[in-house]
Amino acid sequence: MLIKEVIDIIEDFAPPAYAESFDNVGLLVGDKRAKVNGALITLDTLESVVEEAIEKNCNLIISFHPIIFSGLKKLTGRDYVERTILKAIKHDIAIYAIHTALDNQYKGVNDMISEKIGLTNRKILIPRKDSIKKLTTFVPNKQADEVRKALFEAGGGSIGNYDHCSFNLQGEGSFKPNEAANPVIGNRGEVHLEEETQIGLTFPAHLEPKIIRRLFESHPYEEVAYEITALENKNQQLGMGMIGELENAEDEKDFLQRIKSTFNCGCIRHSEFREKTIKKVAVLGGSGSFAINNAKAAGADVYLTADLKYHDFYKGDKDLLLADIGHYESEQFTKDLLHSYLTKKISNFALILADTNTNPIKYI
Repeated sequence: MLIKEVIDIIEDFAPPAYAESFDNVGLLVGDKRAKVNGALITLDTLESVVEEAIEKNCNLIISFHPIIFSGLKKLTGRDYVERTILKAIKHDIAIYAIHTALDNQYKGVNDMISEKIGLTNRKILIPRKDSIKKLTTFVPNKQADEVRKALFEAGGGSIGNYDHCSFNLQGEGSFKPNEAANPVIGNRGEVHLEEETQIGLTFPAHLEPKIIRRLFESHPYEEVAYEITALENKNQQLGMGMIGELENAEDEKDFLQRIKSTFNCGCIRHSEFREKTIKKVAVLGGSGSFAINNAKAAGADVYLTADLKYHDFYKGDKDLLLADIGHYESEQFTKDLLHSYLTKKISNFALILADTNTNPIKYI
C-alpha cells in the first residue's frame, strides 16, 4: 500500500475537516506516494519513537499528537521537535497526526475513555455545529430512485442510527432549452413541463464533494438544479467530550480510586468532595477546562479531564466534582483504538503499537 491509501482509511474514520481550527493534523512529514513497509502507532512522536520505528522497520508513524504544532522557520536540531523531524526525514519515515479529528468523533478518544470506565447511555458532551448540510434537488419521477440510491451510497441521508433518510415531494418542473442546449427531455426553444420529484436529504459537511459528484453522475439532466444549505443543527454524533452513566452509583472516593487504578494515574488532583454518590460522568481527554460549564449544565456528578489550573477547581462549586487524571493518562488508550480500527482495514503490512512511553510527566 501507498501512504496515501493508509491516509484515506484513517481520514474515513476521522475526517480532518472536523479537527479544531488551532490544530495541525494530517501528513506532517513524508511523501504520500511512498510505499508502506510498516506503521508504528503512538500517542506522541519523539526521537525515541522514530528510533523504535527504525528498529521495527516501520516507515510510517501514525501519531495522535502532532509533533509540528506551530510554524517552523528552521530545521537545525535545536530542540526536540526539530531533532525528531530531522531524524524522521533522514530515515525516510513519514509522520501522520490525527489529534482533534479523532477527539471529535463519536467513536473516538472520549468513547474509549467511557468504555474503560463502563459508562452507558453515552452522548457527546459538546455537539458540534456547522457540520451538517442539506441537499435539495429536482429529478424526473422515473429517475428519482436511481438518484436517491446514488446519494445514499455517497453517505447522504444518515441521521444518527438511521440511514436512507430523505423527504420527497412530487410536482411539475418547467424549463425551455435554448439553441445551444442538448436536452435529454424536451426540445430546443420550447417550454417543457416535467413531472418531477423534489429530493431533500442531509449529509456530513465533509462529504459535499462526493455528494455533488454522485448527484451529477446519476442525474439525467444536462443542467442539474440543486441547492446546498448549511444547517445550524448540532451534530449529535460529532463533538468534544462525552457524558454517560454508571450502571450503579459509586462513592466518590471509591470511584476515583477505581479511575486511578484503571488509568494507572500517578495521582488524581480533584476538587472538594461533595459527599454525594457518582452516577453521571462527563469525560474529555486531554486539556478540558473549557468544558467545565458544559459538564455542569449536563448534570454530571463528576468531570474527568486533564490540565486543570488552580482556579479551575473552584468552578465546580458544590454542583460538580472535578478530577484531573493527567493528560497522557486520559489519552493513553487512543493508540489501542487506532490499532484496533486499522487492523480491521489493513492486512498488507505490520501495524505495531509503540512500546515507547512518551509521558513527559513523572511522579515521585
